[in-house]
This record gives sequence, C-alpha cells and structure tokens, in this order.
Amino acid sequence: MTSIVQSARDARPDEWWRSAVVYQIYPRSFADANGDGVGDIKGILAHLDYLSLLGVDVVWLSPAYKSPQDDNGYDISDYQDIDPLFGSLDDIDMLIEGLHDRGIKLVMDLVVNHTSDEHAWFEESRDPESAKRDWYWWRPAREGFEPGTPGAEPTNWGSFFSGSAWQYDPRSAAYFLHLFSRKQPDLNWENPEVRTAVFDMMNWWLDRGIDGFRMDVINMISKPAVVDGEETPGTGYCYDARLVADGARMHEFLGEMCEQVLKGKNLLSVGEMPLVTLEKAASYTDPEHGELNMVFQFEHVGLDHGPGGRFDVVGWDWNAYKENTLRWQDGIGPGWNSLYLENHDQPRSVSRMGDDSPTFREASAKTLATILHMQRGTPYVYQGQELGMTNYPFEAAGDFRDIESLNYLTEAVRLGAAPEHVLPGLSVGSRDNARTPMQWDDSVNAGFSESGPWIAVNPNYREINAAEQIRDADSVFHHYRRLIQLRHDEPVVQLGEFALLLPEDGRLVAYTRTLGDEQVLMLANVTAEPVKLPAELPDHGACEVLLATHEIEDVDVLKPWESRILRLS
Repeated sequence: MTSIVQSARDARPDEWWRSAVVYQIYPRSFADANGDGVGDIKGILAHLDYLSLLGVDVVWLSPAYKSPQDDNGYDISDYQDIDPLFGSLDDIDMLIEGLHDRGIKLVMDLVVNHTSDEHAWFEESRDPESAKRDWYWWRPAREGFEPGTPGAEPTNWGSFFSGSAWQYDPRSAAYFLHLFSRKQPDLNWENPEVRTAVFDMMNWWLDRGIDGFRMDVINMISKPAVVDGEETPGTGYCYDARLVADGARMHEFLGEMCEQVLKGKNLLSVGEMPLVTLEKAASYTDPEHGELNMVFQFEHVGLDHGPGGRFDVVGWDWNAYKENTLRWQDGIGPGWNSLYLENHDQPRSVSRMGDDSPTFREASAKTLATILHMQRGTPYVYQGQELGMTNYPFEAAGDFRDIESLNYLTEAVRLGAAPEHVLPGLSVGSRDNARTPMQWDDSVNAGFSESGPWIAVNPNYREINAAEQIRDADSVFHHYRRLIQLRHDEPVVQLGEFALLLPEDGRLVAYTRTLGDEQVLMLANVTAEPVKLPAELPDHGACEVLLATHEIEDVDVLKPWESRILRLS
C-alpha cells in the first residue's frame, strides 16, 4: 500500500489541478455490470478507456460508501466500507489502480456535515448517557411544548428537503437536527472528537491512494447560533440557509483539516458551499490560508430560479450569467474557480440553458461547453454532459425517485397545491434529470443494464449515445475531447486573465484570455438566429482558429449556436 500511495503522490505536481478537467461519475447511473439495474464500480471499470479517450484528468466519484440509500448514498452508515450495491473495497482499489494506470486521478466525495441515522456513531448517540451524545445536535423540546407535538421543535428551521429540520426521537426524549433528510442527522463539529474521527477517516482513504476530496455542503459544518429565523411565508418554517452556513469557526475547522489531512500532499480539494459569498469563497481558496483549492458556488445555477426556488423555473438570462461570471472571474483574486453547468443536483444544461430541439441540440451543447471550458478555473464535466444528454420527459409523480422532489410534492400538496400544478416545475427542476442512466449505445436500456434500471432511461437514447458519438468525428463528445486537449496544450487557457466583452448583448457571449503576449478570443452565439458580430470586437478576421463548432463561411457572422475560439494576432 505504501508504494501505491507514494506513486500517487509522485504523480501530483504542485497545483496540477489548475490545468486539469474533472469528470463526475454518479455510480448508481453510470454502468451496471451485475445486471441488477443499479450502476456499480465494476461497471465503471469497464469504461475506463472511454474516460481515457475523452482525455479527462480526474474522476470525482459520488458516494459509493455503505448506506441505506435514503438520499442515494449521501446518507453514509460506514465511511470506511463500500455499499454491496456498488461493490467492495477491492473494487475501489482496482478502480484507483485502473485510473492511475491511465494517468487519471480519483477524488472521493466527502460527506461529513451529516451521517446516516444508521451510522454506529448516531446509534450510540441516541443514549443520553453515551460518550457520543455530543457528536450530534441533540436539543430538548421548545419550552412550554409537549415533546413530539407540532410546534415543539427546538427552532423553526426548515429542512432543505421540506418540513422541519428537527426530528423527535422518543428513545432519546429529544430532537436531533437534520438539515437534509430525517435520516441524515447533522454531525456536531464543535466537538473536537468528531473532527478527529473525520480526519482519521480522510487519511485512511488517502492511504489507499486517492487524490483528493469533493466536500459536500462543507460550509455547513460550522453553524451560527441555533435560534429561530424569520418564517418563510406559508410554510410554518424558516428556510433561510444563512442561519446554518458559514459559521464563525469555518476557517478554524478548514485550517485544522488542512493541517491534519491535506497539507503537503498536492491533493485536489473542492468544497461545495451553498449560499457562499464571493468574499468568503475568495478567503477559503486564498493560497495564503491553504484551506481549499476551490469551491462550488451556486449563484449561476440559481439564475433561473423564481421566488419559489428550484422548482419555480423562469427563463435563462444570458446577460445575468455574464455579469455573474465576470464577478467571480475577477473577484476570486489569488484563489481559484470551479467551472460547471451540470452535476448530480442540476438539470441538464442543454435543456436548461441551450436548445434541446433536434435542430440545435448538438450545436448548443457544444457551444455551452465552449463558453464554460474557456474560462479561468477547473472545468467539471458531469457524466453524459459530453454527449449532450437532455432532461427526461417526466409526466407523473411515479416517474420520480429523488427524495427532494418527492418531499417537495408532498409538502406542496399538504399546503393546498394541486399535484398537476406542481409537476411541471418538478419536471424541469428535479435532480432526477441528471440521474437517468448513462446512454452508452442504442441497445436495450441504452447499454446501461441488462435488466430494468432503477430509474427510467431517457427515450432519446437511440439518437444520443456514446457509441454513435465516438464514431462521429463532429459529435458533441469529440468537441469536448478537443476542448480538454486545448486546455492541456495552451497555457493561456489554463492560466490566462479573463476579460468579458459585450456585457449587455444578450445574443452573444464573448471574452478574451490573455497570458503575456498570448491572447485568445471566445465568441458564442446563444440564440437560434444568425448574429452579425459587432465592430467593437478585436480584429479577428485573419486569426488562427483553435476550435469552432461550425465551418466558418463569414468571419463576421455567427450561425445559430455557433462558437469559435481564435488566437488573436
């Protein structure tokens, strides 16, 4: 094991992640090797050459740990074992070796804001006399209320998965905090024993040879005061996430993690941080602090959310996106950005921000990729995004599997909404859009599984699949492959300064990247109509074309959903 760990560390030069591209695998939906309808690690092993062909540098593996699967693995009952649904620790060791043999690193999901309620730590903590009682957020009923009755919760905090964030446990005669599912009790990071246990577990995984961590909702490990907040109208609860995120001890906790786990190992560390401000993100990623390489922020993927949140979807505003991008590109300072449009929690970008009609799906998928990958930061590709996979045509409540979506529907109906009025919002906003099976080929179940998958395959898999796109040199897949290669080959793409052009033109996204004497120009038409390029753009008529989505017939006109990357003279 020591030689494996040393080999992995030798393959991680300083700040290697600045020129890397990360590919996220959601194991339940990637590939099923044993025919039970659920993806598994051996299914991933069967497709390592696909990842190598795409050219990615890192695989981020969503949770495959032992879990009751209440939230598809984000409710962990044993951090140091693999759920039999996905395989075994031996399979993980084979995955680490297989990826490293191909020059690809492995980043594991770290879910330590909460555990499963079936974790041994929580089971022990349910005893009020247990030494682990303070490992979780246990609180008595509100003064003057009968425990377990409506209104007796310690605060009015709402869970991100609907309803109260407090669950009464009769065995304990007390409530425990769960910001997400009631089967996901929050760990109490104020207790130093909790932090030590987490750091020991992280080092255990690093000793197996992994290359870093993606840290789930990590800015919620330090909670501000446990007090009531302002009620969200019509719900009976407060859903203000600012009450539970970015508490006063965040820098302390992350600094301790860096000292005990991350320091000196050249790992990739990215913290998912809902509602994080630009200022806080810049401080968390400032190299002088040495806490995290980068964070996942949510501002840009909330731009199409109406007052009702993710299931209240309004039109995509490209000018708002450009304004947000400029703010983060400029404002992160010496820190570093993560670049993403999709992940396991977001609907498919081509259906959301592009045009998923047969006419423009491929072109818009390519152009969305161009817009993202040419920015300054580390790009993340979510499985199937490189094929231009689209949202699923959900029609009925029985089509959904996601606990957030189903809880939202139940709560909305409880508050008086008709199901038929809720379902359209669920259809376009549900996390299940990203979780339909990977579309490998045009055979039964898209080549994902020999039996019925755990969630339905998108019916368009016969037109959109990996096998067909690998054969087609002009496919979305090969456009992603070329973008990834461009980042590897061009220091200006890796490190160049970002400058936004045409900030108020809703038809075009345009910017330059500059490093010393090198400058490239990215031009993208984000409409279904041709656009004549404005005269104020840099002179680009006789420039070298590094990559383009269309054959260029007129240097001054972009076809619908056309994008170009040009090296300026």
